[in-house]
Amino acid sequence: MSKRVAILETPRLILGMWLQTDRDLFREINADPKVMEFFPFRRSHEEADAFLGKLNGMMTADGLGFYALALKDSNEPIGFCGLSHPNFPGVFDEETVEIGWRLATRFWGNGYVTEAASALLKRAFEQDERDNIVSFAVETNTRSTGVMRRIGMKRRQDLDFSHPRVPDTHPHLKRHVVYAVSREDWQAAAPS
Repeated sequence: MSKRVAILETPRLILGMWLQTDRDLFREINADPKVMEFFPFRRSHEEADAFLGKLNGMMTADGLGFYALALKDSNEPIGFCGLSHPNFPGVFDEETVEIGWRLATRFWGNGYVTEAASALLKRAFEQDERDNIVSFAVETNTRSTGVMRRIGMKRRQDLDFSHPRVPDTHPHLKRHVVYAVSREDWQAAAPS
């Protein structure tokens, strides 16, 4: 198996560059109805392959990108976690940074996303000196909103929105709730 270039490591995980050998996992998570329950689409194998081919090039020097998430002991890919600009004009300003993730169902329930997202927040606030990070999900997506709470984010009802890229054919997926954490609040809650 190829060596993964690590961007960040946690006790159990590597967040890093995508490998061509991650293709099957990426296809799996983008087609799995449970993983994609709150999205209005599933990606075909061809669409997933095309998007995977772009992900390494979308990573930036200032810490933005959706990193492959792999088990440290085996380098086995399990999903992704990352930071990006949501690019929803009229919803968030252009400087807004979101944190997001997706994990293959067979790895759910182990705290991997909480571990990876916590490490990314630490990097975002301490190394990259970001001021605020948001995350959002369909209101009924309690798995994701649960992670948001576990990593110290608070509900911001004033920022809730109707997702501009969700088609009207999926009205139950349009309304999104927003959670956020500031660097100040994160530092105050972080263990010393």
